Amino acid sequence: MAEFLSLHDAVARYVQDGSTVAMEGFTHLIPFAAGHEVIRQKKRDLTLIRMTPDLIYDQLIGAGCARKVIFSWGGNPGVGSLHRLRDAVEKGWPHPVEILEHSHAAMACAFEAGAAGLPMAVLRGYIGSELPSVNEQIRFIECPFTGERLAAVPSVRPDTSIVHAQKADRHGNVLIEGIVGVQKEAVLAASQSIITVEEIVDELDTHPNACVLPSWAIDAIAVAEKGALPSYTHGYYERDNRFYKKWDEIARDRDTFTQWLNDHVLNSAESAGGQV
Repeated sequence: MAEFLSLHDAVARYVQDGSTVAMEGFTHLIPFAAGHEVIRQKKRDLTLIRMTPDLIYDQLIGAGCARKVIFSWGGNPGVGSLHRLRDAVEKGWPHPVEILEHSHAAMACAFEAGAAGLPMAVLRGYIGSELPSVNEQIRFIECPFTGERLAAVPSVRPDTSIVHAQKADRHGNVLIEGIVGVQKEAVLAASQSIITVEEIVDELDTHPNACVLPSWAIDAIAVAEKGALPSYTHGYYERDNRFYKKWDEIARDRDTFTQWLNDHVLNSAESAGGQV
């Protein structure tokens, strides 16, 4: 059942060195505040899973938190490369990072399989793709009913999943509104979960077919106002487009990145991802 904790205490309890961590959120609701707390606590040797690693994973990698990244697309949306990721993969700074790339479809299916407690996901995919030649997790099987050749990948079962949402009620149920990616599946697939929210309310005031994460599926809830900046939270604040453009300049240079990290994350008790 969900327990209300400070973000510091939630990360200290549920993110351990060497663990596998998924931080999900698509376009908006990206858990920047939680990622910054992971950086401040100097967690190390993490296997980071995210369908679309963008700025928050660039920051985690540059801060030395990551050992491996499992993903299906990586970049600064609408701007270009993730320079801290590239520096780690190409030049081993601050240390080498292993990457394992899937397709979007395979990652989504793998999260869904993990949420269902299945060992693998099966899909029509990777036909004509070169990814199977560089990703040993991609296998092919024969359908026992039709004989069709299908792709199979291991399910995603993180040690800890972290997502951001609009609000939680006082019973520990969480409402996610707007664009929903694989947040629900990531939480259900994980052994432990942390949800950061903009606010705690008496009633969620949901509508039919709303995406509600039930209290029994959540370990910790932490209030983190503007916890998704520089991404946006539907109904609360807009995306900080200026910061995404600025990040390209910040992340290109190791010294500039290190100074930004010191100023806006390591030496800040509460960070907003959009600070420059």
